[in-house]
Amino acid sequence: MNEARPSPTRWRKSRHSNSQAGECVEVAGLSDAVAVRDSKDLGGPVLPLHAATWRSLLRDIKNS
Repeated sequence: MNEARPSPTRWRKSRHSNSQAGECVEVAGLSDAVAVRDSKDLGGPVLPLHAATWRSLLRDIKNS
């Protein structure tokens, strides 16, 4: 999996995120994965997830 940091212009935050609480994650598409980071720590660690893992995570969140 490519773990290069995506360009900052490619990061997205959910339109459902609450900017007041500051508890958001941002995602960016990579060629073979989805990168996830904490929106409060833009220079911090990036978690790369395979696309299938990302889809599974989203499905689990929606079903909880």
